[in-house]
Amino acid sequence: MTTSENDIADLMIDEAVVNAAQALIKARPRALLGLVGAPGAGKSSVSEALLSRLGEAMQVVPMDGYHLSNRELARLGRAARKGAPDTFDSAGYVSLLERLRTPETDETVYAPGFYRQIEEPIAASIAVSPQTSLVVTEGNYLLMEETPWDRVRPLLDEVWYVEVDTQLREQWLVERHMRFGRSEADAKAWVASTDRPNAERIEATRVRADRRIGWDGACIRFL
Repeated sequence: MTTSENDIADLMIDEAVVNAAQALIKARPRALLGLVGAPGAGKSSVSEALLSRLGEAMQVVPMDGYHLSNRELARLGRAARKGAPDTFDSAGYVSLLERLRTPETDETVYAPGFYRQIEEPIAASIAVSPQTSLVVTEGNYLLMEETPWDRVRPLLDEVWYVEVDTQLREQWLVERHMRFGRSEADAKAWVASTDRPNAERIEATRVRADRRIGWDGACIRFL
């Protein structure tokens, strides 16, 4: 029996992971936690598992909200590389993190979300209220040292690297691409030409993470 990407969302989350997130909340008025990993590693699922335990104290703000629109990618000639570092508004993402880092007392910060049903970001679709104690931002390039991505890491209190077996991760990616309209052949071709090279760049940044997190088939835990 194969395991699907969606199965992670149904797994238990280890108390040590929850306790580590709660420790960040207690240490400062608002904490920013980064979840980084290769495409298809389960970053969103780990975020959702944390959210299910921490509730209103936490909000998820994905880096993917800063994807350039499909129209702009086509204009730039980058549509075939969507997901590469230069297909994001990275400076805009940094600006958002700066606002979240030092919030005004009564300010609600609105962030863009990314919606795979339309493969586009939607502006101001995520609200971070003044009462939000923990912002979890998940994405691929949080630990990159190239400008302007190098401005991301100093704005985060901790970064956890999400790991999963490469073969399983690529299986999940193919399934995801097919779920949103690609044929199996096109999905595999996209993984090989785009997702895999991006994953190699991301995996090279793993040593800069504060912790590694993964799952053992039953539970999300620190590795």
